[in-house]
Amino acid sequence: MVSSAGAQPSAGGAAPTTVLLRGGATAVGRQVTRCMTERGIAIIDDDAASSIPEDVTPVVVDLTIGDHDDLGRRGLSVTERCERLVERCDAVGAQRVVMMSSAMVYGAHRTNAVPLTEDAVMRPDTEFVFARQLAAAEATLDRWRHATPERVVGVLRPAIVAGGSGASALGRALVHGVGRRAQADDPPVQFLHVDDLAAAVVVAVESGLDGVANVAPDGWIPGDRLRALAPPRWRPPLPDRWAEVVSALGWRFQRGPIPPGLLSYVRSPWVVTSERLRHLGWTPKVTNEQVYVEGSDGAWWSTVTPKRRQELALGAAAGALCAIVAALVWAVRRSRAVR
Repeated sequence: MVSSAGAQPSAGGAAPTTVLLRGGATAVGRQVTRCMTERGIAIIDDDAASSIPEDVTPVVVDLTIGDHDDLGRRGLSVTERCERLVERCDAVGAQRVVMMSSAMVYGAHRTNAVPLTEDAVMRPDTEFVFARQLAAAEATLDRWRHATPERVVGVLRPAIVAGGSGASALGRALVHGVGRRAQADDPPVQFLHVDDLAAAVVVAVESGLDGVANVAPDGWIPGDRLRALAPPRWRPPLPDRWAEVVSALGWRFQRGPIPPGLLSYVRSPWVVTSERLRHLGWTPKVTNEQVYVEGSDGAWWSTVTPKRRQELALGAAAGALCAIVAALVWAVRRSRAVR
């Protein structure tokens, strides 16, 4: 993993003149672009294949590796994205990189400290491939960093983004999955606003972050407070064993938002402290509660992809047609029997 002990401003701490931004077209990327422009940082959009002046060595900022939704849309894995990042850094001669990972790399475990610091060991859920690949990507980038003494790598591990335009399907799934346990205490949770995540990226660039930094609002939402904030739901809380079966079936037939690999993340704590990033000048503006309330308005249907919605609609239409045909056949046979 990338060293967390050295998470501090690099020598001079001066803001770079040029940033090569990967993932600028995403919701987080658009906000990062706006914030950097306001700070006077020159941006080269790598997605647009912009040319890089020969006398410029940019700071590479990658927002794509930790973007679960974008990876799914493009049919790519974290591993593939990480390989492309390393190749791109070598191609432009970059010496500094800022990568967006996720706090999910810590894993959700009953034995986790509350909160987790950057020194905690990464133990991602073995069933959740995304988190496991992120941990591996951090290790790959750490090897790239140590290949040359001058290289600096900053890794951001944000909590789940669930508010604003940056809300992801993964974030919505977790929002709708927490607070559903019966006969058990719900773990504390954290949710991050896209504006605060964008501000954290800018701070990492300007401060010359070298190492790992968590990104989350102050504190967390306790389980009892979460249930008080949660909107009314038609499905009652279930014991863990029943919830596991229902969630697996629900995800299989797209009748619920939680894939099996995420279950541990709604059952056990994985909240983090962002003191390290705060010392570099970052201050969150939106609270956990505000983000949760903003992100919990939509129904599970909003987490289903448009393609899957179309498939479900076609399936429902086909089912209705079959029912009509069956009813007509039954009516004809009954009519003949009466005669």
